[in-house]
Amino acid sequence: LAVFLPVFGRLADLYGRKMLYTTGFLVFILGSGLCGAAPNLPSLIGFRALQAIGAALLQTNSIAIVVTAAGSRHRGRGIGLQASAQAVGLSAGPAVGGLLIHALGWRWIFWINVPFGLLGAVMGWLVLPRMRTCREMRQFDWGGIALLAPALVALVLAINQGHLWGVRSPAFVLCVLVPVVLLPLLFWWESRHPAPLLDFSLFSEHTFWAGNLAGLLSYAMLFGMFFLMPFVLERALGEEPVVAGLQLMVIPAALGLISPLSGALYDRLGLRPLAVTGMALTLCACLWLDLELNAADIGTPSLAAALVLFGLGEGLFTSPNNSAVMASVPKEEIGQAGGLLNVTRAFGTSIGVAVTAAVFSWRLRAGGSLSTLYASPTQLVAAAHYVLGMFSLFALVACALSWQQRSEADELATT
Repeated sequence: LAVFLPVFGRLADLYGRKMLYTTGFLVFILGSGLCGAAPNLPSLIGFRALQAIGAALLQTNSIAIVVTAAGSRHRGRGIGLQASAQAVGLSAGPAVGGLLIHALGWRWIFWINVPFGLLGAVMGWLVLPRMRTCREMRQFDWGGIALLAPALVALVLAINQGHLWGVRSPAFVLCVLVPVVLLPLLFWWESRHPAPLLDFSLFSEHTFWAGNLAGLLSYAMLFGMFFLMPFVLERALGEEPVVAGLQLMVIPAALGLISPLSGALYDRLGLRPLAVTGMALTLCACLWLDLELNAADIGTPSLAAALVLFGLGEGLFTSPNNSAVMASVPKEEIGQAGGLLNVTRAFGTSIGVAVTAAVFSWRLRAGGSLSTLYASPTQLVAAAHYVLGMFSLFALVACALSWQQRSEADELATT
C-alpha cells in the first residue's frame, strides 16, 4: 500500500483518475475473493498484497476526486464528508467483521467485499466524469520507482517489525540502511528528471510539509490509541471484550460526527482556529485519560467521555488539515499530493502502532514484566501513563505546526 500510493497518484495525473479508481475496485475484489479462498497462510499473505494494490488505487484517487468535484469553494466540506464516511467504516468494520467470523467463519470477512466492490466499480464508472490529464507530460519515471519501492518497503518493515527483531538484528540494520542509501539517491534522481514520480518542490510549500507532518502525528495518536486502550480496558480494568469494543467505537463515532462540520467551517474560518483547537482537545483528552488512570476508582463513563473528546479533537483537526494540504498544491499535481497525503496516513498508522508497542513493552519490562499476559493491572496502567505522555507530546507538536500555517481559506476568512 505505501509503495503504490505515490506511484498511482502520478499515474492518475497522467492518465486520468476515473479509470484507475474503478480499476482499484476490481483489483480489490479480486484480491478479496482470492483471500477468502486461500488454502494456506503464505497464499493468504500474497493475496493480501494484491488487495493492497487495489486499495492504493482507491485511496490515492479518492481524495483527489473529492477535491476536484467540490472545487475550491467547498473543498473543506467535501473532505469533511469523506472523513466522516471513513470514520463510519472504521467504526463499523471491526463490529461487522466480528459478527461475520462468529456466524460464518473468517473467509466471509473477505468475500463480503466482493458484492460491495462490484457496486462501487459500477457506480464509479457511471457517475464519475472523465477528468483532465496532463497529456503534454506522458513520461513515466521508472527510475524513481526502482529507488522508491525498496526504500519504502524497508522503512515500513523496520517500523513494524523492529520491536520484534531487535535493533541489533541483521534484518533491522539492513532495513534501516536501505532507505538511508536509497532516499538521497531518489532525491538526486527526481531533481533531474523532467517528469519526476515525486515532485519534491511540493515540500518547499510550508503548508504542505507542515500539514503532512502534523497529520502523521495525528494518525499516529489515533491508531496508537486503538492499540493501547484494549490492554487498559480489558487487562487492567477487567472489561469484557464486547464492552471494551463498544467504548473504543466512540472515537470514530465522534470523529465521524464532527468531520463534516469541521470541513464546512474550514471553508469559512480557515485552517488555524480549527486545527489548533482540534489538537488542543486531543491534548486535553490524553491528559484527562492520564488523570483517570491515576484515580483510585476509575470510572468507565469518565473514560468513555475522555475518548469522545479525543475523537472530537481528531475530527476537528483532520478535515481542515487535509483540505489545507490539498489546497497548497497546483491543480496538475493534485493526484500526486493525494498519494503523498495517503502515504502520510499509512506511515502514521505504522509509526503509531510500532512506537506505542515499543514504549508500552519497554515500560512493562522496566516494571518487571516481560509480557502483557503476565503483567499486573498496576504494571499495565503504569506503562499506559508513558504512552499517553508521548501522545500528549505529539498533540503539542501538531498544535504548534498548525498554529504556524496559513492556508488559502485563512486568507479568504481574514478578508
